[in-house]
Amino acid sequence: MPGILALLFCLLAWPAQAAWPDRPITMVVPFSPGGGADIAGRSMGRWLEARLGQPVVVVNRPGAGGAIGFAAIAQAAPDGHTIGVVTLPNLVTIPIERRAGYTIEQLALIANLVDDVGGVFVRADSRFHSMADLVAAARRDPGAVSFGTTGVGTYAHLGMLALERQAGIALTAVAYGSTAPMRAALLQGELQVGGLSMTDATQEMAAGTLRPLGQMAATRWPGTPEVPTLREQGFDVVLSSLRGFAAPAGTPRAIVRQLSDLVGEAARDPGFRALAEKQAMPIGYQDSEAFAAGIAAMRLQYEKIWREQPWREKD
Repeated sequence: MPGILALLFCLLAWPAQAAWPDRPITMVVPFSPGGGADIAGRSMGRWLEARLGQPVVVVNRPGAGGAIGFAAIAQAAPDGHTIGVVTLPNLVTIPIERRAGYTIEQLALIANLVDDVGGVFVRADSRFHSMADLVAAARRDPGAVSFGTTGVGTYAHLGMLALERQAGIALTAVAYGSTAPMRAALLQGELQVGGLSMTDATQEMAAGTLRPLGQMAATRWPGTPEVPTLREQGFDVVLSSLRGFAAPAGTPRAIVRQLSDLVGEAARDPGFRALAEKQAMPIGYQDSEAFAAGIAAMRLQYEKIWREQPWREKD
């Protein structure tokens, strides 16, 4: 009897586990405000606030093609109060091509939300009206055509390199670190060609200030059915930008699962989907397990490509 009483006393005296979340959550966005990653992070932040009862504070950590923000997520305390946007393929390609401040193993992958088709864009008054025009100019004057990307190893940069290989041309890559400054340079005429996702240029296409030469899709994206794919124009380049969420490795599995389920609820919710369509944010949900499996497969793919044909000089 005394032993039972002692056990009951210990159980009663044992502190209750703190509820999660018990304070604001930080949402790290690895790019500048205004781009697709920022829109995805802020939209999901508002969704989570309403369901978790805590503010979600967005912190933009742009630079190095996303590597600075990815490292900030990986190095945060794994207590469920720091999550962030991760974008593919650059999350995978950066540690392959150079020393980075993070590894994939330092991240707990939550879910993917967006699958955004890449595109090739020029200003409305550009002399290029098709991919054939761009390729012909690059052949006449190798290196004279500038091609903007958000960084080495991003989908736009890898797409540009694939185009160079297939067309036998040389372009000059210009890395801007994030979408907003690249789009501004393209609009101002400082840049000839830009690798933007189809949705990143939705407003400019509607306003007639940017013109797509082609989209990097297997088949035409329903949002821009009038824009031919690069495949239709003779170049087998199929790439998109995935935008999902991750937490630091070591974050309790129950929290990761709850967050994955909440992203899934958002992806299925008619109101959220209507908002996503308005914001030109194409939904491509993958839960935690599917997202992790896809990233593992992508990593093997790009490690093989890197061994056979590095997309930049090794450090």
